[in-house]
Amino acid sequence: MRLSRYFLPLLRDDPKEAEIVSHRLMLRAGLVRQSSAGIYSWMPLGYRVLRKIEQIVREEQDRAGAIELLMPTIQPAELWQESGRYDDYGKEMLRIEDRHERQMLFGPTNEELITAIFRDGVKSYKELPRILYHIQWKFRDEIRPRFGVMRGREFLMKDSYSFDLTHDDARRSYNRMFVSYLRTFARMGLKSIPMAADTGPIGGDLSHEFIILADTGESEVFCHKDLLTLDAPGADVDYEGDLTPWIRACTSKYAATSEKHDAAQFEKDVPEVDRVSARGIEVGHIFYFGTKYSEAMGARVQGPDGELIPVQMGSYGIGVSRLVGAIIEASHDDDGIIWPKSVAPFDVGLINLKSGDADTDAACEDFYAQLKAAGLDVLYDDRDARAGAKFTGMDLIGLPWQVIVGPKGLKTGEIELKERATGERLSLTFDAVLNRLVESAQEARKEAA
Repeated sequence: MRLSRYFLPLLRDDPKEAEIVSHRLMLRAGLVRQSSAGIYSWMPLGYRVLRKIEQIVREEQDRAGAIELLMPTIQPAELWQESGRYDDYGKEMLRIEDRHERQMLFGPTNEELITAIFRDGVKSYKELPRILYHIQWKFRDEIRPRFGVMRGREFLMKDSYSFDLTHDDARRSYNRMFVSYLRTFARMGLKSIPMAADTGPIGGDLSHEFIILADTGESEVFCHKDLLTLDAPGADVDYEGDLTPWIRACTSKYAATSEKHDAAQFEKDVPEVDRVSARGIEVGHIFYFGTKYSEAMGARVQGPDGELIPVQMGSYGIGVSRLVGAIIEASHDDDGIIWPKSVAPFDVGLINLKSGDADTDAACEDFYAQLKAAGLDVLYDDRDARAGAKFTGMDLIGLPWQVIVGPKGLKTGEIELKERATGERLSLTFDAVLNRLVESAQEARKEAA
């Protein structure tokens, strides 16, 4: 993509309304623009990141055996009245009346709708287990939306729902999603720590939040330092096998958000040298709630003995749009965003230091074609602008690699390669730069496979 033809409205100064790093950088780097309080338009660069995050989430859900569908944003109120949550949910639910005076709502979550879909489509235990998921926009009318996409009113979410015959079966589904989440966040360059959590309005008696540590995190968290170094499961993890060793490794040591923190227990269970107290950001939340919805809404299947049995259920959420902000909170410096390679909007930024110079233009055009032919996504800054402005803009948007081409280097047959994460700069031949970038892309694909 040529930057001269792209839509990338960068801001020079920090927006006054931005309270945290991710909000400030998302506005300055042209990722989003606010439409109204807590509601954002996703600009081209931000939308590319959003789609890459969404795809990683989708791939890991599919890998764990979940099946994708798509449910509507607008739901009938009677389903929520069946479950008993319509009046209990509170003002965060946006209630709507259509022209026929039917009560509708903009879905804040989908337990009721998916339960209705399941009860109409599955009648026998032989069709279990099932995990269904979708990636869809949600709306929760926050009383005070703030922190940009971290706490907005409209947000993109992956929510999946498990249906099982027994408690033991349901726990296996819960474990599948638990392990899937570890892999999902690791692929985005994040170290997620599962922490026991309140179930809130979802209900149930088993829940974990997946927390990433960041200095600007929204809440205080406490954990054993060993949890910071646990590796995520590899691509060869067997979802049909016993996943409890993974669960045990992640939950056998103390980890709690401020809401669940027990200071006395923390001091008792964790030696002082191993205690970690930090700020954290929630990026995922999983729940097991048994028959709360299936009993209320009549989602039953015929068991082996012919009796009708209410199915055991769980739900599992990932804030896809929230992750864009969370990744920036965890990965930035004073110059701007530092995208992990797996979610970066482009693989490489190509900078023409002297647009209009015949030799430099020709070299850039040729290398731009080679990079694209090698399967790399390239943002080519071909604008007639100052070199300083080009460098500043590239650092701000945080692409993993920058390739800098200018008349001085061309005289010796070399160009400059900069790695954004480390700041390392090397002068190399065109072929050496191309090989380095291709190898980097292959390594990233191998990690995802």
